[in-house]
Amino acid sequence: MYRLHLIWILAASLTAAGGEAFSGRARADHQPDADPQSQWWRGAPLVGFEHGRNGEPVPGYRTEVRSRWTEQNLYFLFTCPYEQLYLKPGEPGAGETNKLWEWDVAEVFIGSNFENIRQYREFEVSPRGEWIDLDIELDPGGKHRIDWQWNSGFQVKTRIDEGRRVWYVEMRIPFASLAPWKPQAGRAFRANFYRIQGNNPRRFLAWQPVHQGWFHKPEAFGRLVLK
Repeated sequence: MYRLHLIWILAASLTAAGGEAFSGRARADHQPDADPQSQWWRGAPLVGFEHGRNGEPVPGYRTEVRSRWTEQNLYFLFTCPYEQLYLKPGEPGAGETNKLWEWDVAEVFIGSNFENIRQYREFEVSPRGEWIDLDIELDPGGKHRIDWQWNSGFQVKTRIDEGRRVWYVEMRIPFASLAPWKPQAGRAFRANFYRIQGNNPRRFLAWQPVHQGWFHKPEAFGRLVLK
């Protein structure tokens, strides 16, 4: 009975409920490895989702997102099952890849401003390590500011396991690019996690459903709490 109770507590600590996810404190930074089995990532809090942007089931594509933080950086590790990858044609280019959302990507939308929730940052990474980061402020009148030339200085590492048909991406995002405050346990971000996968059909997965045709709905964001 004690063992079962311990397993239940561990599972509860790793899985968020009610739109709340957690990021676990790490003692020191590490070089991204995109390996959920590495010692650095073991025991990290995670959330999993297997539904689309409207909350509909998308079986076979359960996506997991782990998170850790240090005094300098916020980390995310996505585990992304797939049937067939849909990649941008040609060899990956150096630097930022605009309109990366037209192909397979994992995405983090995150903001520290709880008074102006329409101001946030977006991070996207493809299975081959192509990336884009965006500084966003939505305008009620439709004149949105979406600055793809903004540079957060984040680092990425990806890995494709063709045998298991799973791809992984790790993001290391400097805290200085996210918030005007120093990180500490108990502080929180507004956040949502997404995936775009495949081409026919095209699948749009969301941790917190947005119930609209694009992911930019900050009212639907959950909370990412630093532990």
